[in-house]
Amino acid sequence: MARQKVTLGGEDDHGDEAEQAADAELRIVAGERAGSEDQAILQLRPRDFGEYVGQGNVMHSLKIAVKAAVNRGEPVDHVLFHGPPGLGKTTLAHIIAREMNVRLEHTSGPALERPADMVGLLSNLEAGAVLFIDEIHRLSSAVEEYLYSAMEDYRVDFVTGAGAYAKTLSFPLQPFTLVGATTRAGLLSSPLRDRFGMVYHMEYYSDEELTSVVKRSAGILGVETDEPGSAEIARRSRGTPRVANRLLRRVRDFAQVEADGRLDRDVAAAALDMEGVDGLGLDRLDRLYLTTLAHQYRGGPAGIAAIAATVNEEPQTLEDVVEPFLLKLGFIIRTPGGRRVTPEGSVHAGVPPGRLGDASSQGTLL
Repeated sequence: MARQKVTLGGEDDHGDEAEQAADAELRIVAGERAGSEDQAILQLRPRDFGEYVGQGNVMHSLKIAVKAAVNRGEPVDHVLFHGPPGLGKTTLAHIIAREMNVRLEHTSGPALERPADMVGLLSNLEAGAVLFIDEIHRLSSAVEEYLYSAMEDYRVDFVTGAGAYAKTLSFPLQPFTLVGATTRAGLLSSPLRDRFGMVYHMEYYSDEELTSVVKRSAGILGVETDEPGSAEIARRSRGTPRVANRLLRRVRDFAQVEADGRLDRDVAAAALDMEGVDGLGLDRLDRLYLTTLAHQYRGGPAGIAAIAATVNEEPQTLEDVVEPFLLKLGFIIRTPGGRRVTPEGSVHAGVPPGRLGDASSQGTLL
């Protein structure tokens, strides 16, 4: 299993150039190379607590925990971040490692297919290292069990032989910090979730916070923008910094080709309209979901499998990507009988609330 490593924080004899070169690498245990989009994400990623915007409650608690751990000379307690994608979970793992001045190992749940993968990764961790596991809920139960003793006692236990010849071998590990990230905390097993000392829910960003994110990213990318232009991108970014940075790059391209290169409100609005992102941040798939539920299923209730089949999309994609933002806006609700459109959602879908009917007898509750 190929791995690429990055030492965060740098060493005195390497200087800033080595530190910047290290940041330019993307460490993926699965061995995949970083594409241009990944490099852009790394370029815009905050490097420390001072550069990070948003998640005020999480940041306050995390700063205290990290500072206390540094003062004691110990690894920070294990941390679990959960919430919708794009809200900064991976970025915070990088920042923790940098603030602790230790190495970061980055992997993901699907990449750790066998117990040997987990054992090999744990046994090679340096003292104080941060092990970041993205999509940690996708670890298999056989692999997950090796984390229990590793997180609590810094050792790995495994059984060799069989029957009367079976015996348990225990290997000590260096103290380390596990940082887990998941978009579906409910799928984590209780034994694993209980071993995290700090559990944080990542909240959607406000328009003001996202405006600060856009202005910071525009400065890094060398894009000339004003407050209204940044605010227009922020308003359509679904409360998500990752989306804000992605939209900023698309608006930058539009401004360079169709305008004079300067990003103002009119340029941002024209670019995002062309991309299919409306004034509330809904994209084509969001609107297709909403109009399907409002028109074809007369407002619901409708099961997620039925909606997914109608829009030709995977149910998990709708649950993880589309529905959280529609729920945040109050455009849909989840009920025991299925999904329903709210009056606000029906208006946005172009269906007067009075025309919504009861589709419970239409066989949609899948």
